[in-house]
Amino acid sequence: MDKLIAIVRREYLERVRTRWFLIATLFGPVLFGALMFLPSIIASKQTPTDDVRRVVILDATGTDLGRRVARGLNGGVFGDSSLTRVESVTAAELAAAESLATRAVQDERAKGYLVLDASTIAGLSARYAGSNTTAMMDMGRLERTVRRQVLGLRLEREGLAQERAEAVTDVTLDMKTERLTKRGRGGSAAVSLFFALGVAMLLYMSIMLYGINVMRGVIEEKSTRVAEIVVASVSPSRLLAGKVLGVGGVGLTQVALWVAGALTLNRVRGPLLSAMGITSTPFELPALSWGTGALLIAFFVLGFTFYAAAFAAVGAMVDNEQEAQQAQMPVVLLLIASIVFVQNILLAPDGTLARVMGLLPFSAPIVMPLRLASAPVPTAQVVMALASVGLGAAVMTWLAARIYRVGILMYGKRPSLGELVRWVRQ
Repeated sequence: MDKLIAIVRREYLERVRTRWFLIATLFGPVLFGALMFLPSIIASKQTPTDDVRRVVILDATGTDLGRRVARGLNGGVFGDSSLTRVESVTAAELAAAESLATRAVQDERAKGYLVLDASTIAGLSARYAGSNTTAMMDMGRLERTVRRQVLGLRLEREGLAQERAEAVTDVTLDMKTERLTKRGRGGSAAVSLFFALGVAMLLYMSIMLYGINVMRGVIEEKSTRVAEIVVASVSPSRLLAGKVLGVGGVGLTQVALWVAGALTLNRVRGPLLSAMGITSTPFELPALSWGTGALLIAFFVLGFTFYAAAFAAVGAMVDNEQEAQQAQMPVVLLLIASIVFVQNILLAPDGTLARVMGLLPFSAPIVMPLRLASAPVPTAQVVMALASVGLGAAVMTWLAARIYRVGILMYGKRPSLGELVRWVRQ
């Protein structure tokens, strides 16, 4: 036991004392601070530009919808509509008019052109083409203006006066969502969504980075022949366990420091933005119980053990990092498979895909914390996921130890699949 503790201490201190650990630890809060502050600062300075007014409106509706949209884009009846050109065309003339409008955009005489036709009057669609389609604020304003003017025109056709129609349609609605849990109100749904995504990405990055760190450590010890000296006094399985525990402790330390830094920045976010004259909505983290926090840590530890053992086995099979780049692909693909479906799982955290991937030992360390942070999960599924990951980690550690004890002393040749089977069976 004393030898195992000594190995864990060595692996831990060797990495914590490096400048790269310090740089990475400081980079985490800097990144979190940028994510917390920059969106509010940018949003306070970002408004629709005049580009949204420099358009050609091709009105093939046979109504005055084009002029209504032009007035809406320019601030109403008393706005300056000189930047917006409205052309009334028939359905037969529309194709030629679009060609001329396209040329105007290419010659930079307009930013784009908007096509209004019968489908627009029916409330189905309108078409826009231009050089500023990636300006989301402008496109949002354009879409809202068209929708409002179509609604106003349809209300007038139903007998409502134009002034009343404009008053009725000039509505800006901000819909707020709030998550409910068994413990009560759980805060903003949007915040819960981003928090869940942040948890998944943090676990993914930590497992990936420190798992590869274990593999590189094994390759370094093997290439410098240090392992030959160490295994003379320590069993290979104990050496592997010490390496996994030590590097895992480094990962937990760094994640804890990142979380502490993020919580501190979140506390000072509101006062700092207020001091800068920026009004922002409070960023309240979802309420997590101690039990949920313990589950997140458990999934991280078990998931890291699973992948660290797999990476250590890869390191024992190869002689250098060039060979490791190819040999590690199956392990990396297993880890990537758990992050590829994050969007689908967030859209349906109780769906079949989420439930199945939350029970597989290679994907549960990422998927189950994602589900726990985004929606209530039945206790039975959590227990099954923990059992699956725990069993998977135990089996992977056993296989890795069998491969490690032979491969750490093998040089010059990558083993075949048959040889790996013999190593495990010996």
